[in-house]
Amino acid sequence: MTKKGWMIMRDLEKYKGVFPAFYACYDDNGDVSAERTQRFAEYLVNKGVTGLYLTGSSGECIYQTNEERKLIVESVMEAVKGRATIIAHIAAPSTRHSIELARHAEKCGVDAIASIPPIYFRLPEYAIGQYWTDMAGSTDLDFVIYNIPQTTGYALSMNLFCKMLENKKVIGVKNSSMPVLDIQQFKAAAGDDVVIFNGPDEQFVGGRLMGADSGIGGTYGVMPELYLKADECIRKGDYQKAAELQFVINEIIMDMCAMHGNLYAVMKRILKNKGMDIGDARLPLTPVSEDDLPKIEKVSAKIDAAIHKYC
Repeated sequence: MTKKGWMIMRDLEKYKGVFPAFYACYDDNGDVSAERTQRFAEYLVNKGVTGLYLTGSSGECIYQTNEERKLIVESVMEAVKGRATIIAHIAAPSTRHSIELARHAEKCGVDAIASIPPIYFRLPEYAIGQYWTDMAGSTDLDFVIYNIPQTTGYALSMNLFCKMLENKKVIGVKNSSMPVLDIQQFKAAAGDDVVIFNGPDEQFVGGRLMGADSGIGGTYGVMPELYLKADECIRKGDYQKAAELQFVINEIIMDMCAMHGNLYAVMKRILKNKGMDIGDARLPLTPVSEDDLPKIEKVSAKIDAAIHKYC
């Protein structure tokens, strides 16, 4: 495999499939729980997912300390023991703290690190590129760019994307912008040398058909069976069934988003109903209300019915 003049020997196949964005697992006091983190990791790996995406948006990283994020990575690696591909999101407000997380993740044995652009200050594009370059250069790990303009305020340009591809450690981009055209363009620019991850769960199937090799998503953890079945249908060329599954998944997502509680609080309550207690979402994420509880029961039943029908 060649890329920009380099001869690169690496395994990109391990990044292709279904990657739940891992949820933060807290104890009853709201502290990160190593035990619950390990149990949830086991739960997802036993479902057959390709890998896990740690300490990202779904992992509530913005509300955690570096030490808490390190504990999560350590706990997951202890539980998984090489049975799944692990990508650790290591972006922090400063480059210094991001590199600290990157080097820790490397010591723990993760497969890759990933990062959003720097947040809060609107930095020029060359500064964003340097932020990513500094992190990628701090370890020998594969590096994944995370494009999520709706929360960071920066949309990855083709110019910076192509420039970042000159770095041999950059192996992919997690694209969470809504237009599937972005996926097509990134794939056209990168070809088979780079893995394109679909980000928006509502377009898992559409993103894959437009060129995404894989998917990383925040709702995968509450219904991994449905995404695994959709992935199977895509691989087999059964696009009609894949589309049908996507419509069912989207209906469930809309139901979960229509509650008072934050989406992650709702999904954690659904998991608790299934016997997987990983605590609540951390404030300021809104907790579920009493009015949400019967709605959560209904959406839990809808998830179970879809799994029974399709899986």
